[in-house]
Amino acid sequence: MRIRNVAMFSAAVLAGALAGSLVGPRPAEAVARELIELQRDVTSLLQGQKDLATQVTQDHTGMRTIVDQTNSSLGKLEGTMGSLQKSVQDVQANSGARLDTMSTQVQGLSDNLEEIKSRLGKLNQQLVDLQNSVQSLDAKISGTAPAPATGTASPTASTAGSSAMPAGAPSADTLYSNGLRDITSGKYDLARSEFQDYLKYYGDTDLASNAQFYLGEISFKQKQYGDAVAAYEKVLTNYPKSFKLAPARLRKGMALIELGQKNSAVREFREVVKRYPGTEEDRQARAKLKELGVAATATR
Repeated sequence: MRIRNVAMFSAAVLAGALAGSLVGPRPAEAVARELIELQRDVTSLLQGQKDLATQVTQDHTGMRTIVDQTNSSLGKLEGTMGSLQKSVQDVQANSGARLDTMSTQVQGLSDNLEEIKSRLGKLNQQLVDLQNSVQSLDAKISGTAPAPATGTASPTASTAGSSAMPAGAPSADTLYSNGLRDITSGKYDLARSEFQDYLKYYGDTDLASNAQFYLGEISFKQKQYGDAVAAYEKVLTNYPKSFKLAPARLRKGMALIELGQKNSAVREFREVVKRYPGTEEDRQARAKLKELGVAATATR
């Protein structure tokens, strides 16, 4: 636009000069001088036009450079965002694995606490038996009848209804502790063998239901969901007084979800809500039911 205006102005100036020369005769010297000035003005205008064209070209080049730099920066930003997103996903995956390991470790600690309580109960019974023996011995020495002590002795649970242990086989405590250690460290096949041996030789002990529960956990972690359901069901059926009933029913529901058996899973989750209100399993069951889009209790 500016270039066109300059050209039009130049033409107007030239036309005016020619018109002036035609209006009346003027001295040749004056006309020559005006022509020189006019030529100088035209040259100046042409130079300005050239400078303007150069400036426009430079501005265009500069703008193009800015656009290219912006596109390059956007590309780098997209690459950085992609790397950041991948890092976040990796952190989430690793966090999930750590949480799963921590959950198993917490369960192991809970089991160890139950084992300690069981041992304390047995120790108390042994003290009662020892007291009975001492009183019986005193009675024999003094020739009087023994006074009954509080509590009665019971047969050792680990020997009732269990298979005979082969010579040199590990004790119940060793088998159970090794099983917990190996499931926590991800050695699932070894842990399965240890818990199976525990059930085989110490199936009537207080921690037998825990061993059965962990067989279900191993199958679940190895994505053998059908075997996991069967293992959890054994906890529910064979150990009605186990403190693993709530987690076994919850995990059974989780395994059924993986098998695509939504209706059966919903029934298990609702049983958890009904039977174990206020527990952590109750909270998790309600969350799963909400996730599945169903109510916590069946509607009639």
